[in-house]
This record gives sequence, C-alpha cells and structure tokens, in this order.
Amino acid sequence: MRLFIAIELPEDVRAAIAREQTRLRALCAGNSGIRWTAPDSLHLTLKFIGETPPERMPALAGALQALEPFAPFEVAVRGFGFFPDARHPHVFWAGFEVPPGLGHLACTIDAALASAGTPRETRAFTPHLTLARFRAPRADPALLRAIENSANASLGSFRVEEYFLFESHLLPGGAQHRKVARFPSRDK
Repeated sequence: MRLFIAIELPEDVRAAIAREQTRLRALCAGNSGIRWTAPDSLHLTLKFIGETPPERMPALAGALQALEPFAPFEVAVRGFGFFPDARHPHVFWAGFEVPPGLGHLACTIDAALASAGTPRETRAFTPHLTLARFRAPRADPALLRAIENSANASLGSFRVEEYFLFESHLLPGGAQHRKVARFPSRDK
C-alpha cells in the first residue's frame, strides 16, 4: 500500500486552482514536457509514508488516533514556485501562508508515525500543492512570465478541521486516492 497523510481541499479552493491551471496551461500549450495535476487529486500533504505492508496499517492509524485532537486553523493558498528552482524545475507548485498550527500539526504527525516505525522527515516541511511536473527540468519562459505577474496571487483560503490517512494507487492516467481514516480537530 502507498500511504500518505493529507488535508483535503474544499471545492471553492479546488475550483479557483482549476481556473488558474487552465489559464497557465493555455500559456504553455506548446510545451508537451509539462504534466498538469488533475485538480480533483490535489491535497496538502502533511506526511508522505510511501509503500507500506498492509499489516502496518493498524499501527499507523493507531498512532494518529492516539494524538490529542488539534486546534483548527486557517490557511491561504498563495503564490507559486518551483522545486528545486525555476531554472531546473521538476515541480511547479502553489504555496501556502503558513500559520503556526500547520507546521505544528505536520511535526506532531511525523513524531507519532516515527514512534510507530516510520522514518522521520529529513527535509523541512514545505506546504505546497503540486500543480504540474516537468518531464525534463527545463524552464518554460511563458510560465515564468505568467507567475512573475501573479507571484502573490491568492487562490482562496479555508479552515482546516480534519486530515486523512490516504491510500494511493498509481494508474496510467494519474494517481487515485482513497481515504482510509479521518482525524478531526477538537472542534469537530
């Protein structure tokens, strides 16, 4: 099983992202090296677990269930960028204004899963939505110009009141995600 922990996006934010992807995709129409992410599969990953034997699922879910429910918080989807950088992009992303609650939640989840035998993250938590992947790490001038003009564009905000343990199946048309367990905030 391929597992990850993530926050689901509300429909209004998903729709705003889809409109922006459509606009940017049109500007890059001649670039077949960009593979755009389907808006319905976008999520804010808190922890990628990866391939996991099915018998480990109860221990992972139990470690998350044992956590104190988190305090809900607001996040805003704002700005764009590239991993590792704009000159050699592998990933084009939309970023987040990060409240302390989001980083704290990711850190708490990482620690809980480490106690259940999952390796800890070695990289700093960088909340983002993967809007597209590049087949070859070459900059697209039209995309660069477009995001320079909308570097701090807002794609909406929402209140985080729950997160999920997801199972992911990689298919030829893209990944398909299934919710395995729900973890509500203390207000839910």
